[in-house]
Amino acid sequence: MSKPVVAIVGRPNVGKSTLFNKLIGTRLSIVDDTPGVTRDRIYGDCEWLNHNFLLVDTGGIEPYSTDVILSQMRAQAEIAIETADVIVLVTDLNCGVVASDYEVASMLQKSGKPIILCVNKCDRVGAPDPEFYEFYNLGLGDPIAVSSVHGHGTGDLLDEVIKYFPEAADEEEDEEIINVAIIGKPNVGKSSLVNRISGENRAIVSDIAGTTRDTTDTFVENSFGKFNIIDTAGIRRKSKINDAIEKFSIIRARMAVERANVCVIMIDATEGFTEQDSKVAGIALDQGKACIVAVNKWDAVEKDGNTMNAFRKKLAVDFSFMSYAPVMFISAKTGQRIDRLFEMIAFVHSQNSMRISTGKLNEVLAMATSRVQPPTDKGKRLKIYYMTQASTRPPTFVFFVNNAELFHFSYQRYLENQIREIFGLDGTPVRFIIRERGDSKR
Repeated sequence: MSKPVVAIVGRPNVGKSTLFNKLIGTRLSIVDDTPGVTRDRIYGDCEWLNHNFLLVDTGGIEPYSTDVILSQMRAQAEIAIETADVIVLVTDLNCGVVASDYEVASMLQKSGKPIILCVNKCDRVGAPDPEFYEFYNLGLGDPIAVSSVHGHGTGDLLDEVIKYFPEAADEEEDEEIINVAIIGKPNVGKSSLVNRISGENRAIVSDIAGTTRDTTDTFVENSFGKFNIIDTAGIRRKSKINDAIEKFSIIRARMAVERANVCVIMIDATEGFTEQDSKVAGIALDQGKACIVAVNKWDAVEKDGNTMNAFRKKLAVDFSFMSYAPVMFISAKTGQRIDRLFEMIAFVHSQNSMRISTGKLNEVLAMATSRVQPPTDKGKRLKIYYMTQASTRPPTFVFFVNNAELFHFSYQRYLENQIREIFGLDGTPVRFIIRERGDSKR
């Protein structure tokens, strides 16, 4: 399931960015007394009472301004409102209710989304000022007094926010269906692949990069299982993104990766590997997703007896940071190896979900450490007492050692290779957690 989205909106200079920074716990948005400092939407991860959600900071809304920048800021805010699950309207106690507050409140009410009224800059402790009660006139229910500078009232605000989050989906249903995100840079054939899989024109296909803007889901059931195929917008370099809607499309693509079990990273066989392909793959790697590298448009490549092997060897170098990911050569246009792709998706999903018993893991650990002794430093040798698997998706292993500083990266890589050699774990990253005896936080 993707995270709920909470949008912070309001007129300029009411403290939206200060509140945003306070809630996410880091100074991500620029804060200044000058109205209009925040122009684009800024996203940050937030957590409250075991609820994880995406917080969106927006530029100030000037409902009737004809200024070019202000009108673009308003458009950015409107996109955030449209896609948010919950909206927080921020107002300013010091200014009281002004005409722009009424206009913004009216715009939000038309969205039909849950709206929480936040009265910011209530910096004094105790009963709120008499001006606080003026905000009931906006017709948005009980306002919540908050000081974004000091943090007063932010807990009450978040308590109200999480009340509107959708309930988690049934876990059994999630276990049955494999969510597959098709990701890649623009114009590599993601939508063509979805159309081929679904057997109908579910997505618009064009040679113009950026045709797909929203994420679309397509359910497929075949002999390999049940799949939810998520078509995403092409992920471009930030310097190439000018359109406001496309900026949000890329955020949606990242959110699609988050809710996916498997990511199919598509690259263009006619262009070969590019730097942007590695950045797209890095998004899936960072989130611990099972991955497949799908080389599309293979039908358009002139071949001889060694073309595929040469291409595969080059990709082994280009994707050295993701050497575990299997490579497939497909054609969305002709349907070449599409059935094999489903088989591979089901396989790497099972590898990403694999759980290994502690006994078997420590047998492999004993064999590996006897073959290659753990490293030493200044007369001290690393001792690995035992290891166990903490979680799946991705498989995460905990090592209990005498000194974490001695557990060098190169030896971790050696142990990872030994685990993969015995248990497979193809198509999935592996995570290691190193703990010293008596240290539960390291």
